[in-house]
Amino acid sequence: MQKIMIRLRQIKIVPVIAIEEARDIIPLGHALADNGLPVAEITFRTESAAEAISLLKAERPDMLIGAGTVLHREHVRQAKIAGAEFIVSPGFNPNTVQACQQIGIPIIPGVNNASTIEQALELGIDFVKFFPAEPSGGIAMIKALLAPYPQLQVMPTGGISVKNIRDYLAIPQIVACGGSWMVSPQLIRDKEWKKIGELVREAVELVGLL
Repeated sequence: MQKIMIRLRQIKIVPVIAIEEARDIIPLGHALADNGLPVAEITFRTESAAEAISLLKAERPDMLIGAGTVLHREHVRQAKIAGAEFIVSPGFNPNTVQACQQIGIPIIPGVNNASTIEQALELGIDFVKFFPAEPSGGIAMIKALLAPYPQLQVMPTGGISVKNIRDYLAIPQIVACGGSWMVSPQLIRDKEWKKIGELVREAVELVGLL
């Protein structure tokens, strides 16, 4: 997990992708990596997730590819076979966490309160996703939770945009922020690769000096 965390801290933004047509991941991956975001969290919100992970892994081995919205052991198995390098879940499910630990794939589980943070720490996890970030209290809530858990490293996701990402990243314990504004399902559906590239470049420039 340490290597994943170091790389995510360098990149700062994790595009959260829901893709309907697996083959669209190829031009999308190029739009991301060629404009400064060599990372993708491909979510199991669609049936195409595993295939998309596999295709992108083959096409862009230089990218850091994760599987998101992983809800159970079968998702973990599919993500691992497809070539995902890390797992992200929306909540904290001990069974999913243990499935990842058993096969040696890093997991960033979702939390938004002290109880789930302590469950994560109990299983040896100190890098968590704070989700949904804005509806759960945003920056103020994260700062409040970090007070008793200063060892925690956090990736907020949910409601992050160009308007607030710099404020989130100003907190030292925040490794990176997940976001979908530059890879919205509609942009992908419309195959707006140039527009996506422009939004990615804008986002990268926005956080570049942090």
